[in-house]
Amino acid sequence: MNILIIMGPPYSGKGTQCEFLKDILNYKHISTGDVCRKETSNKTEIGLLLSKYEENGDLVPDSTMKTLFGMTLDENLNEKGIILDGYPRTIPQVDDLLELIKERNLNVEKVLHIEVPKEELLVRAKKRAATSNRKDDKDEHTHVKRIEVFENETKPAINYLATLMSVDTFDGLGTIASITNNIKSSLIN
Repeated sequence: MNILIIMGPPYSGKGTQCEFLKDILNYKHISTGDVCRKETSNKTEIGLLLSKYEENGDLVPDSTMKTLFGMTLDENLNEKGIILDGYPRTIPQVDDLLELIKERNLNVEKVLHIEVPKEELLVRAKKRAATSNRKDDKDEHTHVKRIEVFENETKPAINYLATLMSVDTFDGLGTIASITNNIKSSLIN
């Protein structure tokens, strides 16, 4: 099984691109946010722990994410490939992910990074809040906090990951189709 990692700030269009890429590649899209929300709604032990972090826009502790992601990987070992959306988000999570992958003899095919300016992210956050049924999208303070957490935690993780393997960066402005085409071209090369 190959692993494609897609990274970027909240509201950058990662999930949208994953939906197109899963069909193009015949890979399974694994949104860490969706996995966390499923655990939370099912009120599992790990889900109860996750809910307090998500509601405040905070990152879930790395050790909890490693456990959750290890379970998720094991559940999907028969897939041709998976697209990771939302993991890793911190430098320790990068190391955790690489350890989990190595333990299972898996391969990171490519790392994609979508960049979008903060001002545009806030505009997109408001649009998504108007159409989404997610409670974590309703509070503007949470929008700002999620972007700040990305800048402080995930952006350094992307930079760290780039020291370990190739990370292809894409401009997240423009049409969805043009962004998809740019990503698709990088996957073919």
